[in-house]
Amino acid sequence: MTLPKLLVGKVAAVTGGLTGIGRAIALEYLRHGASVAINHLGTPDESTQLEELHREADEIIINADATEQKTRFIAVAGDISQPETGTKFVAEIVSAFGRLDIFVSNAGVCQFREIDLALLNQTISTNLSGAFYAVQSAARQMSLSQSPPGGSIIGISSISALVGGGLQAHYTPTKAGISSLMQSCAVALGKYGIRCNALLPGTIRTQLNEDDLKDEEKRRYMEGRIPLGRLGKTADLAGPAVFLACEELSGYVTGAQILVDGGLFVNLQ
Repeated sequence: MTLPKLLVGKVAAVTGGLTGIGRAIALEYLRHGASVAINHLGTPDESTQLEELHREADEIIINADATEQKTRFIAVAGDISQPETGTKFVAEIVSAFGRLDIFVSNAGVCQFREIDLALLNQTISTNLSGAFYAVQSAARQMSLSQSPPGGSIIGISSISALVGGGLQAHYTPTKAGISSLMQSCAVALGKYGIRCNALLPGTIRTQLNEDDLKDEEKRRYMEGRIPLGRLGKTADLAGPAVFLACEELSGYVTGAQILVDGGLFVNLQ
């Protein structure tokens, strides 16, 4: 069955879009007809992943329309923890595609180990401060610099915003902060027709936890707590991200938190 394309003509951006959840969302937006920009850190060791992503993006675009000449995908390097990166990212998007309709703040770091000052500062500056800077730049574009104003901003939070965890005192507050940021943005930006919501993934297999999940006993334990009986895949976040991006489906949804966790949270109560 061929599903309808829900984002044709829209321009979407995803921070941290090179791998994991961000990559899955970016590719799904392309499949739904959007033009897509991703932000990535820009280190030399990303070159292979970037080539692969460009190749997959090109395949999606060609399969969608073999006659299409212009690209619908760009990648912009920059450290999202720096205030100027969000501004530069949005400027590159507008230069390439003319406007910005959907912004996914996804970039983040996650290291569960003994917490020292360097780890604390890195986690806060990337996960929370970086999200603030980037969302602020997107909101300014959506509200004041394009006509008509409006759009959808999606913050990738976590089930960790709702529960604590060992060795996570540096991480869980940043994810709670993302949910809170989206709530405040929903209030501030509603008058411009901008909807702001948070997605809260549960345990999703990504490059951030692949080493941890190699422990078979730990993996089975984690799966046993999930009512759907499996760990999440990055693609599990793509559908909800399309829902929140699509005005026709979620036009009256703002300030919301949507768990994408296979039922884990309700089973922890």
